[in-house]
Amino acid sequence: MLGFVADSEYGIPRRCPCGGRLINEVRGKENYDTLPGKRFFTCKNYEADGFHYRQPWVIGVQEELERLTKRMEEAEQVMRGVLNLTKQIETLEEQVKILNEQVYDLTMQVDTLEKVCFD
Repeated sequence: MLGFVADSEYGIPRRCPCGGRLINEVRGKENYDTLPGKRFFTCKNYEADGFHYRQPWVIGVQEELERLTKRMEEAEQVMRGVLNLTKQIETLEEQVKILNEQVYDLTMQVDTLEKVCFD
């Protein structure tokens, strides 16, 4: 139940704290013009008793956009980090290749010295 309450506090709500399904409600205007009226995310069991949820559509969508924008920024930072790590990996692989060549050269020199000294 607490998950429903926490869910309904931010962004586009998924469920009412009572556990009820939310519907998209459009409140009509008495002097109806080309605008359909104000939109709400409303519990299907809504009563004005404080136990059910009714959130203006604009607020829910705005909060959801803010949340998604923040996630995009975090994803961009992760992508930049991956690029930096890829460059570091390539540099380290080059260094390992150079070191392997040096180890091979040193091994060959040791073999040559062993032949000279012990023959």
